Amino acid sequence: MSSHSHHDDHDHHDHHDHSHVPKVNQANQKKVLLSFVLIFTFMIVELVGGLYAGSLALIADAGHMLTDAFALALAWAAFYFGQRQPNNRLTFGYIRFEVLASLFNAMTLFLIAFFIIYEAWQRLTTPANVMPWPMFIVACAGLFINLLVLWIMTRGETENVNIKGVILHVMGDLLGSFAAIIAAVVIGLTGWAPIDPILSVVVALLILRGAWKLIRKTSHILLEGAPDEAAPTLIRTHLLEHVSGLSDVSHIHVWQISTGFTLATLHIRAVEDAQAKQVVRAVEVALQEKFSIGHSTIAIDWADEPSTPNCLLSDVVAHGDSSGTAHPHSH
Repeated sequence: MSSHSHHDDHDHHDHHDHSHVPKVNQANQKKVLLSFVLIFTFMIVELVGGLYAGSLALIADAGHMLTDAFALALAWAAFYFGQRQPNNRLTFGYIRFEVLASLFNAMTLFLIAFFIIYEAWQRLTTPANVMPWPMFIVACAGLFINLLVLWIMTRGETENVNIKGVILHVMGDLLGSFAAIIAAVVIGLTGWAPIDPILSVVVALLILRGAWKLIRKTSHILLEGAPDEAAPTLIRTHLLEHVSGLSDVSHIHVWQISTGFTLATLHIRAVEDAQAKQVVRAVEVALQEKFSIGHSTIAIDWADEPSTPNCLLSDVVAHGDSSGTAHPHSH
């Protein structure tokens, strides 16, 4: 039976930061709040302009901007609540709120895309009069606002799934503004009105593609899947090759609480029991430096104890499959 103590004396915590509260969210909060003000204000302008010009492209883009404004408000709330301290009920705090916000944003992208496609079909079957040049002016203004917001959102950290979700919303708006400009020019020069709903559908399909990618990423985190760059097989191979005094690594579980916050539990066996403490520390350093895992729980399998064959991932590691359900040990 293996030991499940987390390196009993805990001296290795001295060089690891186990804080569960993100430190980079202040900058994210500010840029999200500024972007919200810009998007919400122009959304009203674009909706009025779309109704006046009779343009589906503008109305659809205004609807998308409304979901953007909501997504930005949700993102701000995620960063705000995410910085609250852990407690007895939520031992990691509220940092996973940002993943839930990102998933909700992706779902709203699906809804707005299907709404645009439905409205485009209605327009194609029942053409409407469009005033191209007012549409052109509003679309150009929308393009400027979206470029400004995109510039703001891409400053600093962009790997956060919440920020990625917001950027996808803004990219959808940007495409919507481009489509509205092109449609306005074509209608103004040729009078061919179907270009308006047709380009709206193109934008909707691009939005769906981005939303699907975001849902896959956030769902993987919520299912506690291992990051691609920190699969159990990769971890085991790296540790055995680079940590001296290490005899075996088993029972590896890796998962994410939130973007950039990866945890791992594993068993190690040292060549000699007397080296176990030093080997644990070396494993922690290797996990941090190679895989950015700053929060690890390491159990020691002593020489006089057989390895447990029934662990969930024992067969996974043996067969080179990185899939599996996380099963964390008590920390």
